[in-house]
Amino acid sequence: MGVNLKDIINSEPIDFADLKGKVIAVDALNSLYQFLASIRQPDGTPLMDSHKNITSHLSGLLYRTIRLLELGIKPVYVFDGKPPHLKHKEIAGRSALKDEAEYEWAKAKKEGRLEDAKKYAMRTSRLTSVMLDESKRLLCFMGMPYVQAPSEGEAQCVRLCMNEDAWAVGSQDYDSMLLGASRLVRGLTMSGTLELSMIRLDKALGDIALTREQLVDLAILVGTDFNEGIKGIGPKKALKIVKDGKVEEYRSQFEVDLDEVRDLFLDPDVTDDYAISWGRQDSEGLMKLLSAEHDFSADRVNNAIANLERHMKEFSQKDLSSWF
Repeated sequence: MGVNLKDIINSEPIDFADLKGKVIAVDALNSLYQFLASIRQPDGTPLMDSHKNITSHLSGLLYRTIRLLELGIKPVYVFDGKPPHLKHKEIAGRSALKDEAEYEWAKAKKEGRLEDAKKYAMRTSRLTSVMLDESKRLLCFMGMPYVQAPSEGEAQCVRLCMNEDAWAVGSQDYDSMLLGASRLVRGLTMSGTLELSMIRLDKALGDIALTREQLVDLAILVGTDFNEGIKGIGPKKALKIVKDGKVEEYRSQFEVDLDEVRDLFLDPDVTDDYAISWGRQDSEGLMKLLSAEHDFSADRVNNAIANLERHMKEFSQKDLSSWF
């Protein structure tokens, strides 16, 4: 979920043309949860095959990736590894909320309240290890690179940018800024409900006259995935506290060690042991995974393969250095 800084951080609207010719490091779980939440039937039931296996993640990943390629954007998906122990409480809380939403979803369906049913259903998404493995298989068959992070995927996205293996991070969360991303692109969902925008870290920090370290402290006061914020403190009040140099006065009110949370943003667990390359498409593998295993229309899969091959052929004719 991440910390919400929209009240103090301004983003600039951009067009997809501004991203043409760029490699974007995409938070894979962020995207997959979006697909699981949004690709559903009118009553909230997710897209499934004939064996009741959820396929929303595969459909979303396939078609959004092809659309990004069509727009001249090369995504590199980054998958989460082991979460920091301080995130366990947040994960447990999310699970409890999903349990509650599942109850309300079933109740709304039984009562015929389809609009409410879909609303609650969107809050029930659970990403399983099988779904993650299928997503990685799909990307391999598409010839698309992905990176496995040792811990938080968003931190690894930032590392790719720092290593100049990507131009920006693509995510809805503001955490990338806390982690040091020089550019954050929001709205790559192409759903029409989210405006495509970009945040430049240097400009964002300049606008509020903070350092990144101070921005991290501000976020901790508000609350992050790793700690509960201080009750009654929102982004604007936190901004004043940080500028007044009074963060340490609140140290005793945190239920976790303040410096440990700081380190998760300022010195995250990332790796340079990765390789990024775009390969050939495995048409047979794509057809087997999508059509044979999950009942996707063979005609639609063939059309997707043709589009994928056409766009990747266009990219192969360019100097890879032009993508950074």
